[in-house]
Amino acid sequence: MAAGAPRIFVSHLAGVPVFDPNGDQVGRVRDLVAMLRVGRRPPRLLGLVVEVIGRRRIFLPMTRVTGVESGHVITTGVLNVRRFEQRPTERLVLGELLDRRVRLVEDGSEVTVLDVSIRQLPARREWEIDKVFVRRGGGGALRRKGETLTVDWSAVSGFSLEEEGQGAESLLATFEQLRAADLANVLHHLSPKRRAEVAAALHDDRLADVLEELPEDDQIEILGKLKEERAADVLEAMDPDDAADLLSELPEADKERLLTLMRPDDAADVRRLMAYEERTAGGLMTTEPIVLRPDATVADALARVRQRDLSPALAAQVYVCRPPDETPTGKYLGTVHFQRLLRDPPFTLVSAIVDSDLEPLAPQTTLRDVTRHLATYNLVAAPVVDDSGSLLGAVTVDDVLDHLLPEDWRETEFEPEDSGRTGSEVAHGA
Repeated sequence: MAAGAPRIFVSHLAGVPVFDPNGDQVGRVRDLVAMLRVGRRPPRLLGLVVEVIGRRRIFLPMTRVTGVESGHVITTGVLNVRRFEQRPTERLVLGELLDRRVRLVEDGSEVTVLDVSIRQLPARREWEIDKVFVRRGGGGALRRKGETLTVDWSAVSGFSLEEEGQGAESLLATFEQLRAADLANVLHHLSPKRRAEVAAALHDDRLADVLEELPEDDQIEILGKLKEERAADVLEAMDPDDAADLLSELPEADKERLLTLMRPDDAADVRRLMAYEERTAGGLMTTEPIVLRPDATVADALARVRQRDLSPALAAQVYVCRPPDETPTGKYLGTVHFQRLLRDPPFTLVSAIVDSDLEPLAPQTTLRDVTRHLATYNLVAAPVVDDSGSLLGAVTVDDVLDHLLPEDWRETEFEPEDSGRTGSEVAHGA
């Protein structure tokens, strides 16, 4: 539902079928999962509880929902079939918010929640609950039903975390707007007990982003306190190279157990990365760059580049390869940089503008040589290709920086190299 589209009330979604992109039904909506916020800010809609074959209920993130209508829901086709488990910060919209008694802020009168509506935020893949449909008074067979009205979420009280005083949840809501790196810094300085509470309350995708920014010891500690199935879910949500780095630090038995619990495709990517030495192009690379076939157009490439989940380094260029599109691909043909995509008409084939002048990196290329390659050619990412000519992945500048910085860089106060020295001393290399 794009901005400006009709509002969707959640009662209209109960029991509607969920389809994959091919039109095949994969399940039915049984509830919606929301995260309350401090004060009267509208809750974020995290995803749907979908009942699939065998009456199993799974969680479908809103990031994997491409269409929501009153009669159906369309997904990307990628489903995690593990059983849904509600997190401490989550609320079931149909099961916990409807029929609840709350108060109108304007006059303090008590009302009953009959329904709530959801909307997708403009130009974003996030959803929120924006309106509440309530009934004032009423009740009893001989009494009138009472007045019904639709108000903004902020016009009612009785929902917020602040009012319910939910410990770690309130802390999370306070830090909700922080970038993953900043939230990781907060977690790093919490006590182990508090750190575990906050990590347990974070949603899988958010926790995965935060783990990628934490020191190795913190990563291992947090992962070790999660249930094994949830730990596997979080590892799946991490970038494969970061998941491989984390798993490589675990005892062999723990590593194998978690890999077995992961989805086979995700586990295969991680295993492939763990086969390479850590400080080589193969060990540094991500296995999920943007791969396009030669007959793709500039418009296709720009659509892929615009994906919100991509890091700036990965979105800076696309890699043109023959099928298959997944790494390891068919023959690697070359790279098309983002600036070139902006200069050519949308209908231009990427094969016509591909840059094949630069030699790709081999998986055994050392960290030192990878760094030199990126610096020499002013690149933010470079392809990694095997002896057969297949694209294995891409090394980005942020992957390189993670391995060049000292392990304790988060604890170090950086000072200019010439701090405390005179201009003359600096000029003469004193």
